[in-house]
Amino acid sequence: MNNLNAIKAIPKSGTEEITNNGAPTNYNLLDFWRWSVSDILSNATRGRFAEFIVGTATEINSTQIRSEWDAFDLTTNNGIKIEVKSAAYIQSWNQRQLSNISFSIKKAKAWDYENYKYHSEIKRHADVYVFCHLKHKDQNTINPLKMEQWDFYVLPTFKLNNYERSQSSITINSLRKFTEAKEYAILKTEIEKAYKEQKHHITN
Repeated sequence: MNNLNAIKAIPKSGTEEITNNGAPTNYNLLDFWRWSVSDILSNATRGRFAEFIVGTATEINSTQIRSEWDAFDLTTNNGIKIEVKSAAYIQSWNQRQLSNISFSIKKAKAWDYENYKYHSEIKRHADVYVFCHLKHKDQNTINPLKMEQWDFYVLPTFKLNNYERSQSSITINSLRKFTEAKEYAILKTEIEKAYKEQKHHITN
């Protein structure tokens, strides 16, 4: 039995029509996007949006398609592999109180595209982790599109590998012991600095 080749996704404009036997349905792809991902406060969508935020800060090509199966979230133009995590005080559901801030840092297996299976080794595959904290606490004015409502914590991966308290998650207070919160405007510079730390640690 022959293996089926992966179908390469092509960037869409949003104007592509949804049709039925060639006839228009009066809906298009943009309608689907509005319906499915307008709530960028929801956990799943906010996580993807955080990846996009970091991507814009590092000037990735926005016409490239997000990969579902890579062992890390982003690769910069100069080859830095980045894992992005997000958390927020405010959620899209009813809350009795603000959410506690904690980020997953679990190790994982990488997908082997050539052999159609996961690698056996469980580890962190990125060079740098970026923790995106939607810090705004007012439900009436929260807007994830405003970068001033976010803080960013950037760490080289080896520091997480050496984190003794837990290898599955890290709280915001523990993160602050490693590094200070950074603004969006300097995120690219901080990622490059963390990458240099990671390279230095590996080679020494």
